[in-house]
Amino acid sequence: MSADLSLSRRGETFLLWVLASVQFTHIVDFMVMMPLGPALTRLFGISDARFGLLVSAYSLAAGVSGLVASTLIDRFERKRALLFLYAGFALATLACGLASSYGALMAARVAAGTFGGVLGALVTTMVGDAIPYERRGRAMGVVMSAFSLSTVAGVPASLFVASHWGWHWPFMLIALVALPVWLVAWKVVPPLSAHLHGAGASSGGGPLLKVVGDRNHWRAFGLSALLVSGSFTIIPYITIYTTTNTGLRSDQVPLMYLAGGVATFFTARLWGRLADRYGKVGVFRGVSLAAVVPMMALTHLPQVPVAVVVLVTTAFFVFVSGRMVPGMAILTAAPEASVRGAFMSVNGALQSAAMGLASWLGGVLISRAPDGRVVGYGACGWLALVSTVVMVWWVGKLALHKSAEAAAT
Repeated sequence: MSADLSLSRRGETFLLWVLASVQFTHIVDFMVMMPLGPALTRLFGISDARFGLLVSAYSLAAGVSGLVASTLIDRFERKRALLFLYAGFALATLACGLASSYGALMAARVAAGTFGGVLGALVTTMVGDAIPYERRGRAMGVVMSAFSLSTVAGVPASLFVASHWGWHWPFMLIALVALPVWLVAWKVVPPLSAHLHGAGASSGGGPLLKVVGDRNHWRAFGLSALLVSGSFTIIPYITIYTTTNTGLRSDQVPLMYLAGGVATFFTARLWGRLADRYGKVGVFRGVSLAAVVPMMALTHLPQVPVAVVVLVTTAFFVFVSGRMVPGMAILTAAPEASVRGAFMSVNGALQSAAMGLASWLGGVLISRAPDGRVVGYGACGWLALVSTVVMVWWVGKLALHKSAEAAAT
């Protein structure tokens, strides 16, 4: 194993659920902006494109901070870095809740992205450090189930709180939840410092230069960008589109996220087990191609019964989030262990930039008809289809460091 300690299976599971809890809070913080879109556009009197910029600010800030972190992250013990970044994230999220204007909220989102983006990269780095490649699909399934928990519990609860006490309170609630999670992480996460004895321990820009100087790393970065770029022209505008074009009422939006979250909570771990058993690359390709169907259906959906909207969006969440499970397991095996933190930080930066640019592009592609309906959303679906086809071909170009104990994919 690549970690500095040998964890039992039970210890692995406990560690993974702590990391999943960290992921849960910062994913809710990112996702809650999207269903708040209609309320924020009305409150601040902004266009859909300016709202897209508000969503993008988090991702773009995460991208910049990830590049900076890539020069430093492998010089620090993983647990200490996790606790520092998580504390900063919690304070920035609290600032979002205290914001009183569009400008203040934008500044707070930039701060949250600065900490949250690096935090996400660090969590996946710790999975790569602690879990052998042969079980990393299952491990990623557990950690990625935080996305499901955020849609099942986090987003609906945040919307309920926002509808009763105002849009500020979801962010304040996330900051409050982060406090006990930080305390549990401080208490139970084991130190991970084996990487400090490798090449990643060098000072200055050494790790970054090693990461960006490797062609295989750039192939992995390309895969990572493709993984999010198509889907994030769609995701930020799901609530806006479904409430204006398909007949979904605002009070039915939590049902959409609840159904998707319940389904993906179970399927995320299923994709992880299948990836470990049948090969991560093959499962990644299969799930990615399956995701095209709900992508196209959602972006071309007319006014339909609520049950149809929920069915389509649930399938979208299941397959689009599902491809992230084997995808991230593959990406953790692209670098050597000694520079995994720097690699994942750069990867997180580029992935965040791709998400931010895709969110902005989605806002440019869509517009409003005179009757208020969204037009141009179908173009987002076609863009997602093209990126998926390229991605399925591109994944075969990666060389993976699986370690001697790993099973072949």
